[in-house]
Amino acid sequence: MAERMYEFTWDIIGDLEAGRPNLGENVNLVLYRLMQYTFRDVAEQRFGTEVCNSLFYDAGKLAGMFFFEKFLKEFAELPLNGFVAELQRVMRELGVGILRIEKADPDAGIFVLTVSEDLDCSGLPDIGIEVCNYDEGFIAGVFYKYTGQVFHAKEVDCWASGDRTCRFKVDRTKS
Repeated sequence: MAERMYEFTWDIIGDLEAGRPNLGENVNLVLYRLMQYTFRDVAEQRFGTEVCNSLFYDAGKLAGMFFFEKFLKEFAELPLNGFVAELQRVMRELGVGILRIEKADPDAGIFVLTVSEDLDCSGLPDIGIEVCNYDEGFIAGVFYKYTGQVFHAKEVDCWASGDRTCRFKVDRTKS
């Protein structure tokens, strides 16, 4: 395994108030997408589409777990409906997207959810493919931290494939 320069912690994000006293912590969504899609382009050129998608999924999963710890941990003991309400609130307040649950079968570990106005692809042209691998991982990471069980999320509808919301099928992984 290659030597690592750092391991993610919230500290690596730094003190945004001290570092950006005039501009604050917000940035235009265009610049977020510029970073994401240029990174995706370079990763796909170097490693191929499958590895690139896996990297984005895994990074999203790690982010989802850290997101849960920072923004949702205090709601971990709530029943599913209460937890989802808090997740919806936090995602909306932070501008991540508008989450809706279309289907929930907690006993079977199957969920279908949508995220509208999401960071990654809302408004993209129809290129015929789903592109929200990071979001898939993010959702799987949040579900893992909430339940303690491994989940897999797969995007089945996407702005980039001609739909007007991103829809994800989330399944508990069988051991």
